[in-house]
Amino acid sequence: MPSLSHDAFDLHSADQVPDSYSWPSSVLHDHPAAAPDSVDSIPVIDISSPSAASLVGAACRSFGVFYATGHGVPSDLLGDVESQARRLFSLPLHRKLLAARLPGFLSGYGRPPLSSFFPKLMWSEGFTLAGDPLDVSGDIWSHDQYSLFCEVTEKYKRWMKRVAEKLLNLMLHSMGLDDEMTDRAGLMKEMILAVDALQLNSYPPCPEPEKAMGMAPHTDSGLLTVLHQNGGAHGLQILRGENGSCPARWVAVPPLAGALVIHVGDLLQILSNGQFRSVRHRAVVNAAEHRISVAYIIGPPEHVKVGPIRRLIKAGQSPMYRSVTWPEYLAIRARLFDKAIQCVELPAK
Repeated sequence: MPSLSHDAFDLHSADQVPDSYSWPSSVLHDHPAAAPDSVDSIPVIDISSPSAASLVGAACRSFGVFYATGHGVPSDLLGDVESQARRLFSLPLHRKLLAARLPGFLSGYGRPPLSSFFPKLMWSEGFTLAGDPLDVSGDIWSHDQYSLFCEVTEKYKRWMKRVAEKLLNLMLHSMGLDDEMTDRAGLMKEMILAVDALQLNSYPPCPEPEKAMGMAPHTDSGLLTVLHQNGGAHGLQILRGENGSCPARWVAVPPLAGALVIHVGDLLQILSNGQFRSVRHRAVVNAAEHRISVAYIIGPPEHVKVGPIRRLIKAGQSPMYRSVTWPEYLAIRARLFDKAIQCVELPAK
């Protein structure tokens, strides 16, 4: 098969997987898949319940991921943002490329930024909104077409920020910090100016799913990620046992009606002094269904240094990580990818 440029190759109309998208079996099956309904079942937590903080803390320590219910986000808004994402990705490729992500910019259409670390391309397309959605959606649609997209995505981001702030507060409390302590730590006040982004992901049906990877394994760099998946289409998997407690295996995180999927990010691992672990995850593809996911990623303001909270460091212990800003950490990730967290580790005393 002739080689095909990513920009000229339309995943939606493919009848086979080009070599540039064909991953070695040794990578696709590096670890076995856990059996459904095993002990690896992802925790489901009602974050409005009185016991939410302790349950969230336990999930962050053990899994690095959990389902959140009781979040208050209107179900019709979840449907609306999914519908707008599907409308966007159903456009002809040449239209989507009008909003192609430019070098040095976060917003726009294109392949996942982590693609540069892998020799093969991923069976997915993404659209990142890191500021005003009009800045990129206006390149694709006329006013009457982009206005609804902008309205829905902006409303969704506002709701997601509320959810993220509630989750972060629960996480801090689960580590033994009361309201006064969290105020002193300063993070919740700083979150008013938090940096956030909305990542729309599309995984079209793949004619040869046994050859392709939807999204390569990675951790998220920010504090936490709030993910909405469209119902029925499976694909998200997390890696369990990576730290050697038991054999490593891929665990499915299927859609759960009305629930959001919460991921611990690298900066939260640093903030918690290693109590919480950022979760390595990937996306696999299938031949029948078009999977859509919407990820809300949040981190501290650009000027804020994130380091282990002092009150979490017990007598005789030392901080595990040095303090970094999010832009500084992203620069390290751009060079070292999944070795970035090791780069900010402090030597044991």
